[in-house]
Amino acid sequence: LERFWSAVSEAARFSPLQRSPMDVLFGNWSLGNSPMYQWLDMSAKLFSPYDLNPAGDNPLAALLEDVVDFELLNKSPTKLFITATNVETGQARVFRNPDISLDVLLASACLPNIYKTVEIDGVPYWDGGYSGNPSLGPLVRECSANDTVLVQINPVKRPGIPKTSHEISSRLNEISFNSSLVKELRMMSVIRKDMPPHQCEASSWGTMRMHLIASDVMLELDHTSKMNAEWDFMTMLRDKGREAAGVFLEKHRGDIGKTPTLDLEQFAPDYV
Repeated sequence: LERFWSAVSEAARFSPLQRSPMDVLFGNWSLGNSPMYQWLDMSAKLFSPYDLNPAGDNPLAALLEDVVDFELLNKSPTKLFITATNVETGQARVFRNPDISLDVLLASACLPNIYKTVEIDGVPYWDGGYSGNPSLGPLVRECSANDTVLVQINPVKRPGIPKTSHEISSRLNEISFNSSLVKELRMMSVIRKDMPPHQCEASSWGTMRMHLIASDVMLELDHTSKMNAEWDFMTMLRDKGREAAGVFLEKHRGDIGKTPTLDLEQFAPDYV
């Protein structure tokens, strides 16, 4: 992981997409005030990747080819599920180990205002976050574990009213990418209240013990920070992630395998 992210950071080191001097001075990781970001944001509203990048170049491809051993991954006994969104149907497609390729990873991270659609077997795909972020179904149906630990990178709840165009866009991004997860957790909560006594798929959903690792630092960041590839920013996220995981383990290590620690009714209420 360090090799991958350091390569991403190195590739972006001389990019004109950098934080403004004022943001650097005040320790703000957002790129929203960067003139280059503002130009790119405006261009994305006027032009598509088919206009600006007709060749479909994606710098992520070379980095993934260098870091990921796809042959080993395809044969790995550790299950990995990668979701992409079928552009034509809007439905999620979950790729499993034998089918995971470079194109699958590029499809799962294809933001349509930045990259051209990725086609796999003639089917066009966009980022999997639009339809399953993450897709919990395979974890319930195809895995023997009864505990799932979510690592939250998009805040579900953010206090305050977004008022600027930038704040509104950032919050819309969070809501849209969280919607599929919240719906699945809401369904899980409903099933848990009226769980069938016999073993079936519904009971598998109802008995899944959910846990959550999250950090309040995410509330300090907006969606433009996801385009910030500075190494200091990467290592800050890494350190905050380790800190959040440590807090979770200190508090709930003994709960794994015994009881859920995520309150589904509070996290994803049915109706409010």
